[in-house]
Amino acid sequence: MTIGKGLQIFPREEYLRRLAAVKSEMRRRDIDTLFVSNPSNIAYLSGHTAYSWYVPQGLVISIDWEEPTFITRRMDAPAAMHETFLQHSNVIGYPENLIANPERDGYDFIIDFFHERGLANRGIGLELSSLTLKSGPAHEKFKARLPNAKIVDCSRAVDWVRIVKSDLEISVMREAAAITTAAMLRAAEVIRPGVREADAAAEIIGTLVRGANGKPGTAVSHFCMCSSPRTGTAHIRWSEDVFRDGSQINLEIGGVRYGYTSALMRTFIIGSPSDRLRRLHDAEAAGLGAALGAVRPGATCSDVANAFYRTIEKRGFKKESRCGYSIGIDWSEPTASLRDGDTTVLKPNMTFHLMLGNWIDEDFGYVLSETFRVTESGAEALATVPRKLFEL
Repeated sequence: MTIGKGLQIFPREEYLRRLAAVKSEMRRRDIDTLFVSNPSNIAYLSGHTAYSWYVPQGLVISIDWEEPTFITRRMDAPAAMHETFLQHSNVIGYPENLIANPERDGYDFIIDFFHERGLANRGIGLELSSLTLKSGPAHEKFKARLPNAKIVDCSRAVDWVRIVKSDLEISVMREAAAITTAAMLRAAEVIRPGVREADAAAEIIGTLVRGANGKPGTAVSHFCMCSSPRTGTAHIRWSEDVFRDGSQINLEIGGVRYGYTSALMRTFIIGSPSDRLRRLHDAEAAGLGAALGAVRPGATCSDVANAFYRTIEKRGFKKESRCGYSIGIDWSEPTASLRDGDTTVLKPNMTFHLMLGNWIDEDFGYVLSETFRVTESGAEALATVPRKLFEL
C-alpha cells in the first residue's frame, strides 16, 4: 500500500514560487546546485517538519529540476512522502546501515547522489553552518569527495529569501497567533496560589496543542515559565515549585502551525506588584508602543529598536540585549535583528518578535512582547492579548 499525502497546508504553486526565488539567488551566486540541510529551510521549500534532522538529510535543488530531491534516512522517507508536496520519486531513503556507522554515513550517500546525477563537477552551494556530525564538520567530507566542484557557502541564502512572507504564510501565522492568544489567556486562569507550576504548564501546553478556532497546534515550541524567585532568569522551564501569594511569573510561549510560530511574552503577579515592577512595566509598555509606532516600510530594524531604547531610558531603565528578531518557521530566523545598527530595511509581510524581556538583577526581571507583521503603513500585532501586567 502506497502512503498517501497528508494535509497540504500550502498549494504546490506556493512551493514552486519559493523555489523560483531560491533559484534566482543561486544564479546570482553562480551555482547550479544547492544542498539545503537546515531543517527550517527544508520545511520552507518542501513542507517537511518531521523530527528527522538529527541525522544527515537534505534537499538537493538543481537549476534544471522543477522539484528538489529530498534525501533522508530510510525510516523517515515515508514521513517525507506524506508531508511534502514532492512526488514520491523525489524522496529517497538511504540505507539504515549508514546510521551510527563510523565508516560511512548519510552524507556519503548524498555525495554519491551528486556523482550519479552529474552534479559533482559544477558549482555547489552548501549550508555550511548546519552541516555537522558528532565527529566534526561534515563539509570537509563534501570538499574531499567533490574535488572538482566549486563549493560556495550558502548558509543564510534561503533564510534571507524567506524573510518576506507570502499572504498564505501570514494567514498561517495568524492561526498560530490565535493559539498563542488562547494559551496566554488560559495561563491567566490557571496561575493561582497553591497550584503546581507543572500543572499550570500542562494546562497552557494543552491549549497550545488543542489550538483555537478549530485549528490545532501542530507542535510545542519554546516554553519558558520563570517564576519567583527565578524571575531574573530568561530561558528555564517550569519547576517542581508551587505558586504563592506574591509570586511573579514571566511566561514566554508560542503557538505553532506547520512550523510557523507566533511568540508572546507576558508577566503575571499574584497579588499587588511592587512599585519597581509597576514602573518597569509602564516603561516597557510605553517602549513597545513607541517601537510599533516606528514600524513602516522603508524604516530599518535599528529605527524600531532605538525608538524602544530611547523611550525606556527616559523612564530610568535600560535593556542590554536586542529587542527582537525575524520570526516565521521555527522561533527565530537567523537574519535581521531589532537592534541598534541593524540596517535591514523593513518590507511589507516581514514578521518580527518584538521581544522586550528585561533581566535587570539575578532575582528580578520582566517580560513583554508582540509578534508583528510589517504592513503597507505600519505594524499589525498578530496576537490579541492585553498589554498589561496581569494581576491575579
